[in-house]
Amino acid sequence: MDHTSPRYTQYYICTEMYETADLIRHLPALKSSVTSIADKRKPLFITGEGSSRIIPAKNVMYRNMTKGSPVPIFTEGATQALEYNLAEMTVVGLSNSGRTRELMRLVHKLKSQNHHALIGITANENTLLEENVKETIILSCGEEQAVAATKSVVEQSLVVEQIFNYLTDSPDKNYAALASAFKAVLDLSIDKTIIDKLARAQMVYFSGRNDGFGEELTLKTNEIVRKKSEFLEGTFGIHGIEEVMQKDEVVILLDPFPEEQQKYYEVFVKSVGMDVIAISRSKTIFETIIIPDFPEFQGYLTLAAGWNLLVEVGLALGIDLDKPVRARKIGNEYVAN
Repeated sequence: MDHTSPRYTQYYICTEMYETADLIRHLPALKSSVTSIADKRKPLFITGEGSSRIIPAKNVMYRNMTKGSPVPIFTEGATQALEYNLAEMTVVGLSNSGRTRELMRLVHKLKSQNHHALIGITANENTLLEENVKETIILSCGEEQAVAATKSVVEQSLVVEQIFNYLTDSPDKNYAALASAFKAVLDLSIDKTIIDKLARAQMVYFSGRNDGFGEELTLKTNEIVRKKSEFLEGTFGIHGIEEVMQKDEVVILLDPFPEEQQKYYEVFVKSVGMDVIAISRSKTIFETIIIPDFPEFQGYLTLAAGWNLLVEVGLALGIDLDKPVRARKIGNEYVAN
């Protein structure tokens, strides 16, 4: 993308993607009032709907496993969580609007039970969420104009990382360095042959680590370029789904493991005959969008590259990037009886 060109700046989603870099650079410190109720002795439960949960929850679960932390971390949608006993957990509920129906049902239940550690994260002040939780974190991203969430997703995730860092006594990372790398990835020029392959594809698959970033790009593919998409987590990528794949579909590998690339080639390219593209910190055997090697924040740079690619595909297809036909900004709004 070119953040100075009217081709891109005419769309809110493009300007909001670039605003994400400044948001990362100036991320506020975690409030002491939040740390006062987040109990290091208790498991952490993260809930919300759609983009508000996918990366924020799964990213810290991935980090937790790589760190080998003793703090158990769980996630689930707020409606299923109504069936769970969360009494002895620190619960973090995320909703940009602060009035998502599924989350508010759960919050009201926990409040009625006098839950000891209920934290809300929202982009708006004076919301239902803020009124009903023990402590609220108000994001600095402001209101997004595009329907597809971008900068709020990243800030939500980084704030949940800050809570994770507190619970596990981990230092906060170098956000300024991430901001610079993030912008550089948005600025990447993507080869037209890659854009054309995605534009022609009838279905787009993403395959990579189960850390939320691939799932988020799957959702953004629906919202931004209006294509069917699916995230192939772990074993799904190369154990059976090739039976129903077609030549006019595309697989995007996200930072693929070197030891699995040949298998991907045999299954997707040789067997099915489909195109495979990689977003990776190093060259692969496939057409590759190369991004910086930044292990502490690799997922965020993969996300930025995916955003960049989807914008180019959307423009190639002549799509209004800001306004999906059916998707709404608030998927399911709470209305009091």
